[in-house]
Amino acid sequence: MNRLKTQYQNDFVPALMKNLDLDNVMQVPQIEKVVVNIGLGEAMDNPKALDAAVSDLTAITGQHPIVTKAKKSIANFKLREGRSIGVKVTLRGERMWAFLDRLINIVLPRVRDFRGVSADAFDGRGNYTLGLREQLIFPEIDYDKIDKIRGMEITIVTNAANDDQARALLQMFGMPFRKGS
Repeated sequence: MNRLKTQYQNDFVPALMKNLDLDNVMQVPQIEKVVVNIGLGEAMDNPKALDAAVSDLTAITGQHPIVTKAKKSIANFKLREGRSIGVKVTLRGERMWAFLDRLINIVLPRVRDFRGVSADAFDGRGNYTLGLREQLIFPEIDYDKIDKIRGMEITIVTNAANDDQARALLQMFGMPFRKGS
């Protein structure tokens, strides 16, 4: 069993019940899934970019990503419906816990000039989205094998009732929120 999951069940659940003034253990917010997404606008011109992004995301998450396609055509972006424009992975269970552990304790401290992540990136329903500018901060990525620096979005989906509960949950996990925001 993952270290972070054990810590959540043994330490965080009782603390969150006390802090959030909850009566029932089933009311305690928990993380349901983590979605990692790389948008590839250049995939229309360069089909090889899709393969590189798939291999990067597979190395980072340990799970094969699915290719996302455009839902509608947009002439201004030279985009046609059904074109491959990104890759995404949905992590649940043990892989999710392992990924979160690595993200919070290894990857985020490696970001250059890191002052913390924004505390305002909640969506109103308790879900948190974090954008990273480059895939190089993950230790699994070999610097010599990448063709281009790509950013990605990481969405942490919780079952929290509101943003304050989700923020308290992520602070328990050690998510380094920026001070003063």
